[in-house]
Amino acid sequence: MVANIPGVSPDTEKGQPAMRQAALFGLCPACGGRTLFDGIVRFSPKCRACGLDFARFNVGDGPAAFLILIVGAIVVGLATWLEVAAGPPFWVHALLWLPLIVGLTLAGLRVAKGALIASEYHHNAREAGSSEV
Repeated sequence: MVANIPGVSPDTEKGQPAMRQAALFGLCPACGGRTLFDGIVRFSPKCRACGLDFARFNVGDGPAAFLILIVGAIVVGLATWLEVAAGPPFWVHALLWLPLIVGLTLAGLRVAKGALIASEYHHNAREAGSSEV
């Protein structure tokens, strides 16, 4: 609930994007502005539209850890299939898989971090043992 979060008025509830939209487009979970990210995968300190402090959310390394496993499984599977099917030289593997790894990792991190921060916002999550209300 938005009413329980200090600094955010209840009238912003109608502008909240769905978690899927917030994750895909980097939208602020409170107002829906495209202000969640300050760089490719770095969060802004706060929303430039409504002032929601993004620093209070703890995303941690969870998205990166799962993403490493997912992207690794996809790329290793595809590289193994290509090696068995065609047996290309090493430079072909490097040319194909390095850009794919970078692209999938950056896109996946952005979506995963956006989804996690939107989920924390919508469920009013906070650190265990904190005295915030």
